[in-house]
Amino acid sequence: MITITPEAYNSVLAQAQGDVPNESCGYLLGTDKETVTENYPMTNIDHSPEHFSFDPKEQFAAIKYARSKGLVVVGNWHSHPATPSRPSEEDIRLAFDPNILYFILSLAGEKPVFNAFKIADGKVIEKTELYH
Repeated sequence: MITITPEAYNSVLAQAQGDVPNESCGYLLGTDKETVTENYPMTNIDHSPEHFSFDPKEQFAAIKYARSKGLVVVGNWHSHPATPSRPSEEDIRLAFDPNILYFILSLAGEKPVFNAFKIADGKVIEKTELYH
């Protein structure tokens, strides 16, 4: 079961709300593959409400940071400012690493919705509801 500390979730939420109307993104780090303890904020270099891309230099910095702190990359996350917390066709197509989780924060409703997805071979194979 995946867990995320309130501090990590609040960091994701604040970042995503600050980036509206554009999608926001980052890495989620933790002590193990099931415990998220930290948000590593990233820049959406697409600056788009419908797409996101990581800056490769920031990706390397995130990995270096995680290793220096003895943390692992649990997954990456991005926001959906106006759509539900579920992977789009593009999200699924771009989910290349079956060893991480893909987190999506939806800001479309009255309350934010945050889910984690396991994606492999072009299919969502597991969903974990974190905040609703």
